Amino acid sequence: MPSAPLPELPFRIETTADGSQTFFSEDFGQLFHSHFGARQEAEAKFVRITRLAERAATRSQLTILDICYGLGYNTAAALTAIWQANPDCRVRWHGLESDLRVTRAAIDAGLMEPWPQAVQQAIGELAETQQVNGEQFQAVLHVGDARRTIAAVLASGVRADAIFLDPFAPPDCPQLWSVDFLGRLARCLAEDGYLATYSCAAAVRAALVAAGLAIGSTPPVGRNTHGTAARWCEAGLTPLDRRAREHLLTRAAVPYRDPSGTDTAAAIVQRRHREQQASPLEPTTRWKKRWRGIRE
Repeated sequence: MPSAPLPELPFRIETTADGSQTFFSEDFGQLFHSHFGARQEAEAKFVRITRLAERAATRSQLTILDICYGLGYNTAAALTAIWQANPDCRVRWHGLESDLRVTRAAIDAGLMEPWPQAVQQAIGELAETQQVNGEQFQAVLHVGDARRTIAAVLASGVRADAIFLDPFAPPDCPQLWSVDFLGRLARCLAEDGYLATYSCAAAVRAALVAAGLAIGSTPPVGRNTHGTAARWCEAGLTPLDRRAREHLLTRAAVPYRDPSGTDTAAAIVQRRHREQQASPLEPTTRWKKRWRGIRE
């Protein structure tokens, strides 16, 4: 299927390998989802990893925090899985998104049509009013810079059973991968909750560990890289292999820092580069050379 332009918007529709569609961001030069499968990524890297269906089967209520809500696929997949497992399970939801045009364009382009009707209705209302107060779904979409809107989530006392961490790649959006932001995000995670992200970057994993979380590896989608799961204890996590553990001992693990919560992406990247140059950790190039061609 050829790409379809969206007038006056900095993204276009692309079809991924599993037949589901996503947007390509002209601003970031990236797809919003894996080209191996947009829907598959939402289900495999976020919903299954956070065990929402399994927990919905035995619980009457679940709380979700969706960082970089975007097209809404992660939340749509989560609601579908939860209500298939337990139609009576109530979902309390908070989402952070900087560009509401993405959310509304996904609906206008018909990208929500493959999901169940109840999910389409909830996502549509959320895009229209940024708030839903239904019996089964109570939600608030916080629009703006996530570094600021996370304050409202913290103030509300949210303790999420699942956190979806889904910004653009760390080098392009370091603001939302910094040790400072992830530290605040960890405070929103329930004692038995799961945080899931597609990223396996050492800087991201190191920042999650610095926040006090245990980390584990998650399976790749297609031939894509492994992701990361994090929680307050190691139970339920797949341990990192030796290669990944050694990666955390290299300069790649120097985290992004944004102490003021207001720095530009360029300033954050430059600060990290300076720290890497001064770091006593092993150069990442040496680690890559050691592991080149090795598979565990």
